[in-house]
Amino acid sequence: MKYTEYQFIITPVEPWRDILTAYLAELPFESFVETDEGLLAYIKTAEDDEKSVQKLPILSSNGVKISYMRQALPDVNWNEEWEKNFTPINVENQIYLHAHFHPKRDDIPHQIIIEPKMSFGTGHHETTYNMLCAMLTMDFAGKDVLDMGSGTAVLAIFAKQQGARYVEAIDIDEWSYSNAMENAQKNKAEITVKLGDTSLLGEHSFDIILANINKNILLQDIRHYVKNLNPNGQLLLSGIYEHDFDDIIAECSRYGLKFVQKWVKNDWISILLQL
Repeated sequence: MKYTEYQFIITPVEPWRDILTAYLAELPFESFVETDEGLLAYIKTAEDDEKSVQKLPILSSNGVKISYMRQALPDVNWNEEWEKNFTPINVENQIYLHAHFHPKRDDIPHQIIIEPKMSFGTGHHETTYNMLCAMLTMDFAGKDVLDMGSGTAVLAIFAKQQGARYVEAIDIDEWSYSNAMENAQKNKAEITVKLGDTSLLGEHSFDIILANINKNILLQDIRHYVKNLNPNGQLLLSGIYEHDFDDIIAECSRYGLKFVQKWVKNDWISILLQL
């Protein structure tokens, strides 16, 4: 499979790298690698449309300068290359995220198998790690749970393992959607996986909503989450930096959400709120 690499130089890098990633995720880009200068983004050469990238509004936004270089990559098995560098993750000696080719850890109570394809949510990123740490403190037994921006669906799978009655996972990215389906099957987790955005929420109400996305999308969609959150329901947010805390809390307060707790790892935070 042939891929094209976009190398983005972003000044300043934060918070614009995450915003750019969110825009690119709406195009057929399949994976992203953070660099000191910005971001590497990869797309199948057959699906590459440079004009779509050039039309992204962030490229002309005030307050940020973004340039990029583009190159075709050798025709190699990129999933195989990704697998070579995929290492298992131990979350607080409670959750073990690993691929099928890693040895099992009987000393860790919760095991989740992740097919190491190029989608977000393997646990290597601080936001996913924080979310799992937070979920260890929460009661999922008999609850209806939504995993919004589900990526690999690791959060949805863990919620189901923790006794959730019904779990729904939604992501806008087709690659993540297919990977989530595969991971759910490997873990024998009965979850409902959907391709799309908050327009798919409908009338279903949830006891717990998990949303690991980015600041801008969260600020835009918190009002939608609240509409689908049961009384006394919990909302767990991530994909945000510690300096974004006040902005997120202010928006949540507008809709009656009360701060409960936060988790921090390398300036990334997860925030638990309750209606």
